[in-house]
Amino acid sequence: MSASKTKSLTIDFWNGNRSEVRQNHEKNILEAVLEATSKQFGDFDILESREEYTGEEESLALTQKNHDLLITIAGNQKFKTEEVILIPRPLAKNILGYRILIINRKDQIKFNEVNTSKIKSLAQGIPKTWSDADIFRSNGYKVREEGHFDDIFERLATKQFDYVTFGINEVKSVFNQKVINSDKLIIEGQVIFFYPFPLVFYVNPKQKSLAKRIEKGLEIIEGNGTLDNIFKAHYGSLTRGLNLKNRDLFCLENPLIPKGFANLEPDLDFIHNN
Repeated sequence: MSASKTKSLTIDFWNGNRSEVRQNHEKNILEAVLEATSKQFGDFDILESREEYTGEEESLALTQKNHDLLITIAGNQKFKTEEVILIPRPLAKNILGYRILIINRKDQIKFNEVNTSKIKSLAQGIPKTWSDADIFRSNGYKVREEGHFDDIFERLATKQFDYVTFGINEVKSVFNQKVINSDKLIIEGQVIFFYPFPLVFYVNPKQKSLAKRIEKGLEIIEGNGTLDNIFKAHYGSLTRGLNLKNRDLFCLENPLIPKGFANLEPDLDFIHNN
């Protein structure tokens, strides 16, 4: 017997601490997942929160703040001591694992024809609690892990470090929204990093039925092409103009990632077509 549709299920979705382009994309994925399963599981309403949390608060988003689900990086260390249900299906083609640099305009020469040894001698600025810091450190890169997202560009402009990195899906929007020193800073034109960094659903451990629904819905929208179409609708134009195919590619290992995702490799077709 199919579920009754007389009462909608309200799903509390935390969608804060990320760029607007990610928020919109990730909400659309959730909507598609729930719509694809509405016949089996019933109608739904999404109660979306975009509240900003500190790193410590974020780790408690499911277990103490009682949100039903969120989307984050597989292996996110903020949740390593928290009980969560991880849905092991990547949502966005590992797009956050392709990292573009933002640098001081006058420093572009430092990155032209750069090799691994040279780039490891330069310091990357990373806000406190971001997983990227451990990944770069474990690969022998110099990291300045301090401060917050809101002040990182001010500190870059005053040369407290040499560069920052963001996923190719958000580097342009982050630059346009957050950089007020655009006369001093630029999106670097030569380098791209890659490491396994897939976005996945984390579900409140009390919401086992919801977790089953999310997994079933993802299976459906992966199979019928909806997930790819959502990706293209949000990122089809955002990644263009970044000259991905002509950049120097530096591949890193991610020691934090669950084993099932560790073998993700750069999609060269994706790079060459953008």
